[in-house]
Amino acid sequence: MEYDVIVVGARVAGAATAMLLARRGLRVLVLEQARFPSDTLSTHQIQLPGVACLARWGLLDKVIASNAPPAREAVFAPGSVRLAGRYPEFEGVDAVYSPRRFILDALLVDAARQAGAEVIEGFVVSGLIFDGDRVVGVRGTEKGSVERTFRSRLVIGADGKHSKVAKWAGAAEYAKRPTGSASFYTYLAGVPCPAGEMYATSDHVAGYWPTNDGITLAFVAVPAARFDEFRADLDARFLGLARQHLGVRADSAERVERFRATPDLPNVFRTPVGPGWALVGDAGLVMDPITGQGIGNAMRDAEALVEAVVPGLDGGDLTRQLKRFQKQRDRRRKQMYEMTSDISSFRTNPQGDALFETLSGNQVGIDRFLGVLTGTIAPNDFFSPVRLVTLLGFRPTMRLLRVREAA
Repeated sequence: MEYDVIVVGARVAGAATAMLLARRGLRVLVLEQARFPSDTLSTHQIQLPGVACLARWGLLDKVIASNAPPAREAVFAPGSVRLAGRYPEFEGVDAVYSPRRFILDALLVDAARQAGAEVIEGFVVSGLIFDGDRVVGVRGTEKGSVERTFRSRLVIGADGKHSKVAKWAGAAEYAKRPTGSASFYTYLAGVPCPAGEMYATSDHVAGYWPTNDGITLAFVAVPAARFDEFRADLDARFLGLARQHLGVRADSAERVERFRATPDLPNVFRTPVGPGWALVGDAGLVMDPITGQGIGNAMRDAEALVEAVVPGLDGGDLTRQLKRFQKQRDRRRKQMYEMTSDISSFRTNPQGDALFETLSGNQVGIDRFLGVLTGTIAPNDFFSPVRLVTLLGFRPTMRLLRVREAA
């Protein structure tokens, strides 16, 4: 059987893409080397744009039913400043959710199957099939079986930041930024955390987020050069930071799972389209997890790619549609990509320090800044002089601009 689309990878980006394509009536095959439910490294946060996707897809209620609590409020504490506010509503949703990945991914895979996609788990794709320079299928094996081949009109790589589909297809890399941080996380019981909490200093960024069943996700990023040093005594370091950030709430903290850690945090755009192939999610654009954008970006890019693929395969100009998808993706992600790279570099930011001091006590401004962090307000929109004058007043804005010019 020939498929309209083969999707390689069934985590968030792949399962969502397959589900949406199948709902539009396409014949879809998904190949995934893992078996579900299974875990994977993740920030867990579904920022508001991603939550809006789940609501549109009819899946938000299932995430909520998994006992993943909403975080409608957040604290951002850079240095000695503490900014507490609420996320501005976006497309009918007003909360960040941080479900465990073995729950979220299995939920999306089930939704893809229910939509009519065929999903084969435990399948390792070993290469692409070409007809000239056009990709026309894939080959690979299930454990203990002989090699199989599948053909399709389009192959979509959703196989993560080190995408083999991207490598085999020859996807070019651009706008690459150096790795700035290394990440660690674990899960704590006994730590009340109804809101998201983020703490930033010159040597670390930490986050605490409510996840399933009353557990709190504890995340720490440090400069990449400190990875080995920080890893040397994780229990003591995490407990010390929790006491520093959470105060007495940390007294009853109990770590309930092992630590996850990685210094492998690339920042790169890849050309996401070519003859017979496309990339979605981290396979096409990956940024440091310090701002927690990955899941939401994967969901939004899945929607956008589907809107290019369906008319392209239905008698339209697929090449033109896919190139339009790339232009839209790059334009929509550029500002947050640059902001994320700056944060993960741990470089001093006098303008940011001055802004946060000015925002203190300005509830409208704090809430709008939380909109920037969750991806609903573009950084350039927030930081434009005209917007800042409206938000802060003329004199404070002029002081900020002078700090920017002096930096």
